Amino acid sequence: MARRCPITGKGVMSGNNVSHANNKTRRRFLPNLQETSVMSDALGRPVRLRVSTNGLRTIEHKGGIDAFLGKAKSARLTPELRRLKRRIAKATAV
Repeated sequence: MARRCPITGKGVMSGNNVSHANNKTRRRFLPNLQETSVMSDALGRPVRLRVSTNGLRTIEHKGGIDAFLGKAKSARLTPELRRLKRRIAKATAV
């Protein structure tokens, strides 16, 4: 499983640990990814996603996962989210 948020695109960054003696050693900054369930109104059930906390705030700000995926361009979504977008669109069309 990749350490990248499918909503915001945040991924691993690298930098330095700098000691008091100014020694520099490489380190990794990992995104704050959380396994969470987001309720889909169109599907009537929760959808499990591994998103960053900032991505979760984005979903809530847009009005839920259904509204976020409805407005998002498919080219910018991961294959998993594209499938979910198609399932939501199919459920709302019926």
